[in-house]
Amino acid sequence: MSEQKELFLTQDGLDELKKELDELIQVRRPEIINALKDARAQGDLSENAEYDAARNDQAIVESRIRELEAMIENAVVITKVNTDVVSIGTKVTLEYIDDEEEEEYSIVGSSEADPFLNKISNESPIAKAIMGLKVGSVVSVDSPNGKYDVKILSIN
Repeated sequence: MSEQKELFLTQDGLDELKKELDELIQVRRPEIINALKDARAQGDLSENAEYDAARNDQAIVESRIRELEAMIENAVVITKVNTDVVSIGTKVTLEYIDDEEEEEYSIVGSSEADPFLNKISNESPIAKAIMGLKVGSVVSVDSPNGKYDVKILSIN
């Protein structure tokens, strides 16, 4: 089995993974087992769509369970956050130099990223550009949409 890389998470992110894992093991897995039993009771499995659907669901759920277990096992929980510099677990207010627009982002591990909630992955182009920098720093960000400059206004 290949070496798993560390997965950076906030405590909330780890709690969400554990909650999803518990739901899959305690609720979804038993539901699928019952669906398989019901489908088997119908007789011929070769042309049984309910059986095929339940087997497919089972494969998806078991795969996700293994994935979550590996993520939890390799989780590195960010507990102490240094607000002197941009790091995982900090909230950063940035000014986009070209249009003077301000935006606040939370820097999180890749599995917690949610652009709609302004949670950006530490592996994203903007986070990579600002990691380790202090308030007042101006940096150029190389993104798939081209280069742009940002200034770090605050770190919380």
